[in-house]
Amino acid sequence: MATFLFCFAVLYASMSTLQVLSSNPDPVRDFCVADLDYPQLNEYPCKPYANVTIDDFVFSGLLTPADPSLGPSGTSVTPAFVETFPGLHTQGFAFARLDFVEGGLIPPHTHPRASEFVYITRGRLYAGFIDTANRAFARVYSKGEVMIFPRGLIHWQLNVGEGPASAFAVLNSEKPGFQTIAPSMFGSGVAEEVLQKAFRLDEQACRRVCSHR
Repeated sequence: MATFLFCFAVLYASMSTLQVLSSNPDPVRDFCVADLDYPQLNEYPCKPYANVTIDDFVFSGLLTPADPSLGPSGTSVTPAFVETFPGLHTQGFAFARLDFVEGGLIPPHTHPRASEFVYITRGRLYAGFIDTANRAFARVYSKGEVMIFPRGLIHWQLNVGEGPASAFAVLNSEKPGFQTIAPSMFGSGVAEEVLQKAFRLDEQACRRVCSHR
C-alpha cells in the first residue's frame, strides 16, 4: 500500500509539469464531471452540479489488476480514463495500471494526443521509444524508476525480469488515443504491395503476416 500511495504521489506531483504541455485546453470552471449518460460525439456534457458527489473524484479500479495472463501478449492495462473516472473530465490527464506476466509485452504503439509518464512498482522492464530520426532510446528499468515517452512517438514495454511486473502510467490528455503499430498496418486492408515494399518482405513472408489480425 505504501508503494501504491508513493506511486500516486509521484504521478500527482508530475501534473504541474505535464499540464503545461497538455494537449487539452485549460478548464474554464472548477470542474466538469462527465455526464456519461449523455455522450455528444467525442465529448461529454457536465453533470448537473447538484448531482456531483465526492465519488465522482475517486477511482478505486487501479487497486486490483486485471489478469495479465488472459491478454494475447501477457499483459493487462487497467485504465482510469474519463469513461470510468468521470471526475477527470477537462482536467487534462488520465491514468492506467500496467501488469505483465514474465515475458509479457505491451507492443510498439503510440498515443497521438499525449505524452506518457510511467513509474515501475514491481519487476524490470525493457522499455523505450523511437524518435523521428529513427533513433531508439531504450534500456532496462527497475522498480522505483520513472520513464517518459514523448507525445506521439512509438514506444513499448517488455517484462525482462523473473516473475511478474507492474507499473503505473499517467498521460497528459483525458483522451490520449492508442494505436498499435502492427495491427494498424497488417490485417487492416492495406494493399500487400505496400506492405511488401515498406517492410521489405518477399511474397511468401507477406502471405504469412500481411493478413494477420
